[in-house]
Amino acid sequence: MEKITTLTSTDLVANNIETLKNLFPTIVKEGKIDLKELQSLLGENVEETDEFYRFTWAGKNQARIEANKPSTATLRPNQADSKNWDTTQNVFIEVDNLEVLKLLQKSYANKIKMIYIDPPYNTGKDFVYKDNYKDNLGNYLTLTGQTDDEGKKLSTNTETDGRYHSNWLNMMYPRLRLARNLMTDDGVIFISIDDNESSNTRKILDEIFGENNLVGEFIVVRAEGGGLAKQVIKGHDYLYVFAKNINNFNPLLRPKDIRGKIVTKDNEEYWIEEDWLRKEFGKYGTCPYNEIEKYFNIDKKIEINNGLKNGDYVLLNKNGVEIVGRYRKISEDGSKFYSILKHLNKTGIEELQKLNLDSFFDFPKPLSLLKELILGATFFKKDKSNFILDFFSGSGTTAHAVMQLNSEDGGNRKCISVQLPEPTDEKSEAFKANYKTIAEITKERIRRAGKLIYDKQKLKIDELKQKNSLLQEDKDKIVNLQTALDNLDIGFKAFKLDSSNIVAWDGNPDNLEASLDLFENNIKPNRSEEDILFEILLKYGLDLTVTIEEKTISNKKGYSIGAGTIFICLANDITPAVSEGIGAWKEELNPTRSRVIFKDTGFENDKNKTNAMQILKRFGIEEVNSI
Repeated sequence: MEKITTLTSTDLVANNIETLKNLFPTIVKEGKIDLKELQSLLGENVEETDEFYRFTWAGKNQARIEANKPSTATLRPNQADSKNWDTTQNVFIEVDNLEVLKLLQKSYANKIKMIYIDPPYNTGKDFVYKDNYKDNLGNYLTLTGQTDDEGKKLSTNTETDGRYHSNWLNMMYPRLRLARNLMTDDGVIFISIDDNESSNTRKILDEIFGENNLVGEFIVVRAEGGGLAKQVIKGHDYLYVFAKNINNFNPLLRPKDIRGKIVTKDNEEYWIEEDWLRKEFGKYGTCPYNEIEKYFNIDKKIEINNGLKNGDYVLLNKNGVEIVGRYRKISEDGSKFYSILKHLNKTGIEELQKLNLDSFFDFPKPLSLLKELILGATFFKKDKSNFILDFFSGSGTTAHAVMQLNSEDGGNRKCISVQLPEPTDEKSEAFKANYKTIAEITKERIRRAGKLIYDKQKLKIDELKQKNSLLQEDKDKIVNLQTALDNLDIGFKAFKLDSSNIVAWDGNPDNLEASLDLFENNIKPNRSEEDILFEILLKYGLDLTVTIEEKTISNKKGYSIGAGTIFICLANDITPAVSEGIGAWKEELNPTRSRVIFKDTGFENDKNKTNAMQILKRFGIEEVNSI
């Protein structure tokens, strides 16, 4: 039984070496890369001089190294701040996003369909994460008041700083490198930015994603009208969009408007396609009333009525109110995006007003922008259950948009939101309202938005029920709306960053006695079984919302993770009956592969450990570890 003494995130350097070894076996000599051998295999396609086009800045090499450095941190579950913990597939992580991107490398590698970020614009007024690459976790704990040691502080990045742009680039580079690893092969990333770092954003994305993977540079119109400005009134931001692999990427699409309406003749209702009539009579033409019955189509009415039931058609609405007789066909051949998007910031404020949170954010992104981007990236039905990631969550618009869009089209998209617990200013309205960090406001926005979406859906159902309609069409609509409401995910599992639950071995002879005491029971005090469970999830590459089933086995608490992928028992005094019970549970669930993890001090002696392994082996479980 192997004892697990450390749990770290994916070692990307080791993975890269293994990849090179598989491609070029002769370049690895005693575990090291022979650069001369690699160069001989690449021939003349190696640039050795300093005079060639490249993008560089002060600190780039450190940022590059940091992107590959494993993290020893973990994510501790925070059920108190969560919503619908047992059922939700959404995640909110209160954390330094550099560390969490490392921690997610194994569990979410190649799983994220879409990433949207709205990072600090480096205006001189907002902060830039000033990473101390020697100890990012220590800096984070200091920042959030979890330690008393001196460390990194949030600060503004002013133009008088000698490394004004470099500080921003050093923040972004490792995060974008790590983010790319998480994306699916057909995935896409969106980055909002303004003039301050627009050109640098394009260059850094060209380097990390490759120029050929540019999807587009978008102009997002965010304001109208005049105002005070030194030179030019700025009414737009930029949106850079890159695919992970343009050859696998499906174009961003928006619904193609195949519109229709109901016309009435002789007290009979008929559905007709308006777009088709336009082709017949011109955009502003009118079909003569005495000829319109040529275009009546009973089959079309049946098709649309059935389509409204199964989701192939949707009724159109304006400001949330259905327009009588207007429908839209949901087509898989949508329209491509135009490079200029119009989504005014004032609507973002108005949306927060509905949630009574408008006084806490100055420039929240409008819901309409995120809905359009998310729908564009997950347009096809096969994509409507994918992961969406925002690791600069801010006001929480991305999570809100995911829930709203799912409620509208029946999707099951899952959102991972990451936000640093940036302290609110003591003079701010947020602080006065008892929100001590930005992350606290973000979580509250997601809670309130989810409730608002749910209540609106419920109101539609109640209104239909009050009609007491005998029409089968209305009855079917009630059933469909209720099913969609029952499946709607408006919750999130909350997590916080912390040091590992396991005390690392300290080989310093001066600390030998203390180290031996800790190593005897190397799980830190005040850490729960649930804390350890989620650290194991990250270690073994299971996502944070995987199914965890709890069962009592011979008076001991046991857990099945991922339908028997891993069984865990962290109890003391493990008996053979516990191992027998786990084996029977494994046979019941019948996973393809299964592991078992015990607490090392849960056994009285090595003989009991050996017995446990032999019992589990009878049930086909070969991999047994202790922690």
